[in-house]
This record gives sequence, structure tokens and C-alpha cells, in this order.
Amino acid sequence: MNNILFDHGRTARIGLPEAVFCEGKSREALIELLSRFVKGSGQPVLFTRLAHDLFAELPEMIRSGYDYHPLSRTAFGTALPMHPEGKVAVVSAGTADGSVAWEAARTLTYLGIRCDVYEDCGVAGLWRLTERLDEINACDAVIVIAGLDAALLSVMGGLTAKPIFGVPTSVGYGVARQGQAALASMLSSCAPGVGIMNIDNGYGAACAAARIINAL
Repeated sequence: MNNILFDHGRTARIGLPEAVFCEGKSREALIELLSRFVKGSGQPVLFTRLAHDLFAELPEMIRSGYDYHPLSRTAFGTALPMHPEGKVAVVSAGTADGSVAWEAARTLTYLGIRCDVYEDCGVAGLWRLTERLDEINACDAVIVIAGLDAALLSVMGGLTAKPIFGVPTSVGYGVARQGQAALASMLSSCAPGVGIMNIDNGYGAACAAARIINAL
């Protein structure tokens, strides 16, 4: 796999190391990469969209070198040192958004940033959000994960002064169109100053929040 060129200088430039997006890569390429970056390799690398079936088929000597999370489909051998300050709140509308929410949370953990996950905060039962609002506002940045009409982003955007990043998910029936409706809703939000990521991109939201934390 000599044609795989890693950007090892990315951390020094932007404070965020390179990650491996596993979807679309051949099994052989992934095995080669996973073999190189096990715990103790000295090179922290995050693997995203790593299918559970593929990971389960790997030799034990590779699997034992990784912290793998099936729901988020993320894996890393070595995490970055814990950041001395800052915390991110990951707020999701429902457990159906769990894979995206936990991709964000796991990315933050890998980056050495503390986070708390608040699931089931959808607008169909606003008390679930308001009961947690003080804890959420005690964090330094907020990631909102929501599918369907994604109304949670606008609600949250009107209840916190912290930097907020929205991630539309592909959850929903019919006209939800695999997250297109949620994306349009977030992009047209009346809450000022919110940043919107691509559909299901929990990783991207975590990196955006990490830039905030790294600047503290």
C-alpha cells in the first residue's frame, strides 16, 4: 500500500490529525492501515465508518490493538492527550440518531476533549431538553444531532450563547429524503450564528467543536 500517503503534519498545522474514512476502501487497504496504527504505534489515527462485520473478521492481534465502538463505527489505537480545559455537549433528538451522535462523541474522545452526550432531547417532548439545559450551557460548545424536521437545532440555537454546530441525519420517513429535509431545515434556521455540517457528519461537527476548544 505504498500509494497511501498520510498527512502526518496536519496536527502541527491545524491541531487536528488525519483520519481514515473507511467506506469505499478495499479490505486489503484497511487491513494494511489498521495493522500500522494499533495502540503503541506512536501515531494516533481515527478510523471512521469502519463496518462491524469487517472489524470482527480481523485477526485478534489487530482487534486487540484498538478501541472499537460498534454503534459509531469508529476505532482508534491511541488517543490524543487530554485537553486541559473545555467540554462539548452532544445533544441528539432521538436514539435513532445515535450512530451520528456517538461518532461525534467518539471523535471528541479521540481528540482528547471531554464531552457529555444528551440523547432523546427531541422537540416532541421539550421537557427532556429543558431539564438538561443548565448542564448543556455549562459546556463550551454544543453539537446538535437531529433528523426528521431537525427542529431541535433552532430550539437549541435560541437557548444557548455557546458556539453551536448542527448535524442533520438521514433519519425519517418519505419526504425526509435521507436527510435532505433536515439539512434544508437547519440551513434555513432562524437561530442566528449556527454552523451546519453535512448529513450524518458527526466527525466533522466534532472537529469544528475541537477548533473552539483548542482555542481556549
